[in-house]
This record gives sequence, C-alpha cells and structure tokens, in this order.
Amino acid sequence: MFTLFIANKNYSSWSLRPWILMRQLGITFEEDLVPFCDGSSWELFRKFSPSGKVPCLMDNGVAIWDSMGITEYLAERREGVWPRDDRARAWARCAAAEMHSGFSVLRDICGMNVGIRVALHEISPALQQDLNRLEELWSEGLQLFDGPYLAGSSFTAVDAFFAPVAYRIQTYGLQLNPACMAYAQLLLELPGMQQWQREALAEPWRDPAHEDGIPAVGRVTADFRQTAGQSAGDGGIGG
Repeated sequence: MFTLFIANKNYSSWSLRPWILMRQLGITFEEDLVPFCDGSSWELFRKFSPSGKVPCLMDNGVAIWDSMGITEYLAERREGVWPRDDRARAWARCAAAEMHSGFSVLRDICGMNVGIRVALHEISPALQQDLNRLEELWSEGLQLFDGPYLAGSSFTAVDAFFAPVAYRIQTYGLQLNPACMAYAQLLLELPGMQQWQREALAEPWRDPAHEDGIPAVGRVTADFRQTAGQSAGDGGIGG
C-alpha cells in the first residue's frame, strides 16, 4: 500500500500533483497530511522525506520524493500515468517539466490558496508573460491531441501538474482564452479536485508565510474557509 505524505491542502500545490493523479487514476493510497509548522517545516518533514519537503510517497518503506520523481515511479508500475501515444507522451513530459521548473512569476504572485478570492492590484508584464505562455501551451496541447485533456481524451500526469493552476485561476480571477478557461473549469469539476477543495476549506490552520504576502499583490474579496483554529508557520516548500 502506498502512503502519500502531503501538507495543507489549502496551500500545497506540490502535494496536489501526485494526490490528484493517483485519485483520478484509481491508484489506492493512504494519505498522511502533515501541516506546515512554525518557523521551518524542514526538520518535521525530514522524518519522512529525505529532502525535507512534500510530497513524499512511501512504498513498503522506500521513500520516493519530489512530485516528478513520484510521477515517474508510478509510471513504471501503473498504466495511464503518461499517454500511450509516443508524440503525446513526449509533449506531455515536456509540458509537465516546464510547469515543474518554470512559471516562477505566476507562482510568486499567485500562490495557491484554495479558500479565498483575490482581486489583483495589477497584472504585471512579467505575470502576463507567464499567462501568455500558459495559454500558448494549453492551446497547443488541446489542439494537437483533440482534448478534452491536455494530451488527449484521458487525464494523465500533465493534467495533474497543471491542476494547481486551475485553483490559481479561480482564486485570482485570471483570464485566458475560452478554450483554456473551459479546460481549467474541467479540472475544477473533477471529483478529486472537488474533494481536495472541500477538505482544504475545512482545514483549521492558517500559515502566515502563505497569507502575509497577499495584501502586496491584491485584495481579498472572499474567504470561504472555516474559522481558523490554530496557526501554522512556514510553508511554500515542495518538490
């Protein structure tokens, strides 16, 4: 039995990737959610993750860390992680790798925060550049492989890597072309994404590292989360 270690569902975009991939593909696993803690979560996460980051998959005592490492580990053991078609698989791997290492401005300005809605003060040229590239990439996949997912008719790892972006679009009111907006909505309506959102809204923790920078980029217009119970520090770490 796999065990997937993740952090707060409201914030941890890195954790969402393998979680939604395994949920959508019907891969059975146990979830172990370890909230971000005050100061630094590194020592806490080091108890189960060699990198001190989330997510981390445990398979019979073997630790597999980083969302890309987990994805490739699963691909060696399960059908459907990547597309069957050679061209679609190559494109999907490149697109997922680009999301894994790129879009830094989108990440920095529009950090994942599932439970709130934010009106951005502005769309900076650098953020617009990331949005333009996102739109270009999504449009290419949808056109090349006939949708409704990025690499064809089935949900695969490339969709899992962009799933956190769908929440960012929802939270910050980001706008792409109609085809890309429809794809984002398709992701948001997946049963696994709906479950993740429900559980994110129910979390009692607040992480200052994810919350305190919001006023610099925008104004919170709505907060759908339950009343905060306890506070959690640190955050923003993952792989």
